[in-house]
Amino acid sequence: MNTRALLLALLITGIWGVNFIVIKWSVADAPPLLVAALRFLVAALPAVFFVPRPRLSARLLWGYGLAVGVVQFGLLYLAIQLGMSAGLGSLLMQMQAFFTALLAARVLGERVQPWQVLGIILAFSGMGVIGALSGGDLTLLSLLLTLLAALGWAVSNLLVRASGDVNMFSLVIWSALIPPVPLALLAGFTSGWDAVAHTFTHSGAGFWAAVLFMGLANTVLGFGVWAALIQRHGAARVAPLSLLVPVFGLIASALAYQEAFPPGKALGAALVFAGLVLHVFGGRWWRRE
Repeated sequence: MNTRALLLALLITGIWGVNFIVIKWSVADAPPLLVAALRFLVAALPAVFFVPRPRLSARLLWGYGLAVGVVQFGLLYLAIQLGMSAGLGSLLMQMQAFFTALLAARVLGERVQPWQVLGIILAFSGMGVIGALSGGDLTLLSLLLTLLAALGWAVSNLLVRASGDVNMFSLVIWSALIPPVPLALLAGFTSGWDAVAHTFTHSGAGFWAAVLFMGLANTVLGFGVWAALIQRHGAARVAPLSLLVPVFGLIASALAYQEAFPPGKALGAALVFAGLVLHVFGGRWWRRE
């Protein structure tokens, strides 16, 4: 990768990391599922009128849209409102890598490699440490919802693989049309329609700027540039850089919210990150040995 491509990759991972504190700020006084619905609505419109429909079946398109929009981000937004910190959330969402490997082994019959097994053991050990020793600043419900959100991400990964050589940017834009309606309905049923109406009538410019950032910068620009980088330079070179997302997320959360990491929480986070590094780079080390 040349310098320009590397800087673009750093920019996108930085945007994705900072997005977690934007989520935390935006759901403080608004129904989290409604915020997620607005994020995807902004991502879809008006881009869908200028981007061709992806070449895949309606079943796969709807499956991807529901997995990403309703399960992944809907549950993530809800978890963050219920107490999941922005920094830790950015790290735990990377559990999708392990869930993807396990689902691929179960559904597609792929073999889980030895280094992946060790990475899974490290990461899930870290999860256990976080759940047991992180203290009262993290609720069990928010932890479980974050893991379910990561599982939704893993399901979407398998759907992308089933889609073949699909244009990822088109897939992101067109699938963004699917989540807004179910998310908005769920927001009304869970938070109340008065809260939904209050968001539209009383939210200030800062809230709508956050929605635009999540929809345009994080989704449209982020996935568009990332897909272009992978197409030009290959997934093997670009994909490992996604490990920087939790790094930027943890730094941003520490600066914006003074997120503290007591020993138990820090040990658990370190184990999860070590498992991720082993999962991404373990194949190279294993073959070299």
